[in-house]
Amino acid sequence: MTLPVELQDALARAARIPRLLITSDFDGTLAPIVNNPADARPLRDGVEALTQLSKCPGTATALISGRALDVLRDLSGMPTAVHLVGSHGAEFDSGFAHPIDRALLDQIAAELTAIAGARPGVTVEFKPASVALHVRNAEPADADSALAQARAASQTWNAELTEGKAVLEFAVITTDKGEAIDILRDEHEASAVIYFGDDVTDEKAFRRLRDGDVGVKVGPGQTLAGYRVDEPEDVAAALKYLLQVRTAN
Repeated sequence: MTLPVELQDALARAARIPRLLITSDFDGTLAPIVNNPADARPLRDGVEALTQLSKCPGTATALISGRALDVLRDLSGMPTAVHLVGSHGAEFDSGFAHPIDRALLDQIAAELTAIAGARPGVTVEFKPASVALHVRNAEPADADSALAQARAASQTWNAELTEGKAVLEFAVITTDKGEAIDILRDEHEASAVIYFGDDVTDEKAFRRLRDGDVGVKVGPGQTLAGYRVDEPEDVAAALKYLLQVRTAN
């Protein structure tokens, strides 16, 4: 698989920086999108390349996902050398970056469950600090009405709304993948960051990137990323290319 020449050049420049942080979203980026979220699995080539990159001197790697941290750990199968950050950048191994309003979380869960219960194919995903309403498997009319009702209900919630692909997620904490990148950048004293992402939630990460960093958007849609590829297989190819350049220096 051939990557765009401009992207190859940017990755090669970043790969030669002494202290590098390589980060990626999970669903739709390292793992193809599937109808049942529990069936998502990362591409083997991507896992192997990211794992090998984590062993390179001066190199830190991480997955930053909207998944709950425990779920991300189970689905990704990543070794401990790869840092995992869940809940859209808010959930670290050490805990959450901000306090959780559990009473509000329970209220949102109950109301979204009622919305989903009346519409086949609409499902609710419960996370430690948020609740997501998924409509990917619903008929268009049911999907549209469920999303509209959830948006209307959320007007009374002091929750952070994140809109993704066929999903609305309501968090009772501040979530920001860009904040997670800044935390990891400081922790590892990285001079440059590479981030791969496919969804609107990844734009917060792209927005935080600095000169010398590399942002790669996966798939269509407006983006702040400087580069674009078509599919997760391209992400795996990019990680393999990074490994090749990084180990050649």
